[in-house]
Amino acid sequence: MKFNKLFMSVAAVAVVSSGLFAGTSSMDVEKMFEKECQGCHGPNHEGGVGSDLRPAVIDKKNAYTLAETILNGRAGTAMPPFSEKMTKDDADKMVDYLQHFVGKKLTVLTLEGVKAGWKTLNNRDELFKKYPEAADVKNTTDICFVTERDAARVVFIDGTSGKILSKHPAGFAVHVTVTNKRQPRYAYSISRSGLVTMFDLNSPGQQKIAECQVGSDSRGLAVSPDGKYLMAGNYVPGGATLMDAMTLEPLKVYPTSSVIDTDGNINSSRVAGIYDTPYGPYIAFALKDAGHVYIVDYSMPDFPIVGDIPNIGKILHDGFLNEGKEIGRYLFQASQGSDVMGVVDFKTKSLVTKIYTGPSAKPHPGQGSSWFNERLGQQLGATVNMNLGQVTIWDDHFDVIRQIPIGGGGLFIGTSEHTPFLWADNVLGGEANWNKIHLINKQTLEVDRILTVGTTQGTITDPVTHKAIYKWKVPTVKDAKGNAIIPRILHAEPANHGHWTMVSEWNAGRIGIYEAKTGEFVKYIDGLTTPTFSYSIEHRQTIPGA
Repeated sequence: MKFNKLFMSVAAVAVVSSGLFAGTSSMDVEKMFEKECQGCHGPNHEGGVGSDLRPAVIDKKNAYTLAETILNGRAGTAMPPFSEKMTKDDADKMVDYLQHFVGKKLTVLTLEGVKAGWKTLNNRDELFKKYPEAADVKNTTDICFVTERDAARVVFIDGTSGKILSKHPAGFAVHVTVTNKRQPRYAYSISRSGLVTMFDLNSPGQQKIAECQVGSDSRGLAVSPDGKYLMAGNYVPGGATLMDAMTLEPLKVYPTSSVIDTDGNINSSRVAGIYDTPYGPYIAFALKDAGHVYIVDYSMPDFPIVGDIPNIGKILHDGFLNEGKEIGRYLFQASQGSDVMGVVDFKTKSLVTKIYTGPSAKPHPGQGSSWFNERLGQQLGATVNMNLGQVTIWDDHFDVIRQIPIGGGGLFIGTSEHTPFLWADNVLGGEANWNKIHLINKQTLEVDRILTVGTTQGTITDPVTHKAIYKWKVPTVKDAKGNAIIPRILHAEPANHGHWTMVSEWNAGRIGIYEAKTGEFVKYIDGLTTPTFSYSIEHRQTIPGA
């Protein structure tokens, strides 16, 4: 099915190139931009996580320098090198395309269009009756997920043994997987190519139940705590879709093609984070470009927006909920263009305050961390920052109490009740730091140890004495030219049983398993293609009443 059948056009301008490029590149520049660049730089090149690349910003910049940046990346930022995916002529062609870009067709999300992309793949009721318990593992909650970015797959593994159970095509760059809190046998994924897929974890091979094409560039996904509804968020077309969590039938769409932004102008907006909360019958979604968070009440007829929280900041991206007392009352929403974490209160449906993370910090908490600190007697929260090697920690008054230096910019900081540490990655910190995880003691709020994965050896190092506490042998992975790869490690995820923490090695094709209490190496799960994220079930089900 073609995307142009999914959505109604409201405005159109031709996408043209100057035709000035005279190199030998045969690259489809628009497809390359959509696949590799659009996620950070925006469908109309307006920026976000990445820089604004519209002609008014870059047409006077040196084309040679721009091409070199494409090929070599930019250290300390989310901009990776593309020298293995593009030639010099390809990079020159991309620069020409960017400097002479006119615009893209503006589309509006419609319920009719999304319903056209919905289809059932297996009979859910029959599988429910046939497999009351998990067929491939002892318990459903033993199953963990891995997203294979470039292979466009979701991988299911046994989280107690590391055995790969199944692999499923699920759209390019699968971004998020979530499970149904009421019925954990059902899992869902969303890809950057706009495909939502539903799986039955109890069935042999974790069979697909249904899928729905909700857009052409999508990110967020959340399931209501009552298990009835699923919401997906789109970059293109901007908006969110509410679906039946048992069938994936689209029920309502929330277009964001015409909203008021932080400067008071009416523009389109991408939808980034999607959040469910146990605090009330709410699902919230963040308008990336408009600076709003909308709150939907799914218990009411027609699922209305009952809260509109504006002026949180520019470039809203990811976020997480508080734990502890009144779990889920507060949403910590990252604003990467304003260097703040906006605190949204589901009780009052208002913005409580903004937590400033530092100049040009670009907070990116990933799953975020919320925990109780016995020494202070308070519930604390934490985020890493993309552009600064620091972890920002705040207290239950939402005051910043600590800025902890780490090696470089990060994307994820995770913890659970089973580990004494916050696990903070440095994946944007360049080759000197992207193979490190800083383990921060949750009580002392100091870096306790540094986990480093080298090309032949792994070490856990004391940050004060710089002496190795523990070492292990690392199998060397080489690139196409035969050079040893320095692993890019990210997204520390607690395993469902609590004994392990799983760490993705993006460029090395494997998941590292580590002891949750010490950080010591256990084993590798090999044979994966760009494993970007891993997810487990049980610790994401710690919601009272679920």
